[in-house]
Amino acid sequence: MSRTFHTLVDGGDYFEGLRWHNGRWYAADAFGGIVLSIDPEGRRTDLMKVDALCSGIGWLPDDSLLVVSIKDRRLLRRTADGEVSYHADFSELCEYWINDMFVDTAGRAWVGSMGFDIVNGAAPATGDLLCAEADGSVRVAASGLWFPNGVVVTGDGRTLIVAETFAGRLTAFTIAADGTLSDRRVLAQFGPEPVPTASAAEMLTTLELAPDGLTIDREDHVWVADAANRRCVRVSPDGKVTDEIAAPGGTNLYSCALGGADGTELVLALAEGFFEAAQGVTGTASLVATRVDVPVAGNS
Repeated sequence: MSRTFHTLVDGGDYFEGLRWHNGRWYAADAFGGIVLSIDPEGRRTDLMKVDALCSGIGWLPDDSLLVVSIKDRRLLRRTADGEVSYHADFSELCEYWINDMFVDTAGRAWVGSMGFDIVNGAAPATGDLLCAEADGSVRVAASGLWFPNGVVVTGDGRTLIVAETFAGRLTAFTIAADGTLSDRRVLAQFGPEPVPTASAAEMLTTLELAPDGLTIDREDHVWVADAANRRCVRVSPDGKVTDEIAAPGGTNLYSCALGGADGTELVLALAEGFFEAAQGVTGTASLVATRVDVPVAGNS
């Protein structure tokens, strides 16, 4: 079928943390260190600058904006009047950068830690999924994950799904009432589990699908940005790929989000590449939108 795309914004460095909230799109230009919003008419507003780079975003129950501050391993909190403060500090729990985030309806922020010094060429190693409670207290929620990346929670609030990028899989956990995770299981394994290599870039080339950013729809199907194959795929609750959207122009694709006025707009984050952006290549990133049939889940 013929698919139509339109560009929301371009000229960025590397977009992450895509979210639809209160009638606007939000994103973090990770290597530009800018959190921005885009209104329905396509007007961009830069909300804050993050010196330590930025990634995942979300909202507390009081509608304060949370932002991942990547290099110093903290969460920033921006109130509605623009005041910025520290909300949570993960620096004692992880040595290396933190990345994507999902904030649930209880105000818990689920954050992936990279687990190794990817930008400076360290060999891949496992990392932790971290959690900050609404009061800012922090803990390790799960360990031994291969580059925990995008996170979503199912519509009933009972299941957390995380992308293990370097394992080529989606992993699920049951969420208890107190926020603890249990019953770790593979939701989807995309091809054989890869053998660790000495280089992150090399390991990525061995993956049949490298799950990066995630978004979830009303039927609990997960849209997965495939960082290895320039596409976004829809994965069913039983781990089957049911749909695929190729990135326009054959561009690399790293994140995705559902939203828009009726919830059926799927926004894709495109860029020349993660390693290129980390090494200072600028201006190649864009956010483009298309339409899908099933709208976003109510908790996203």
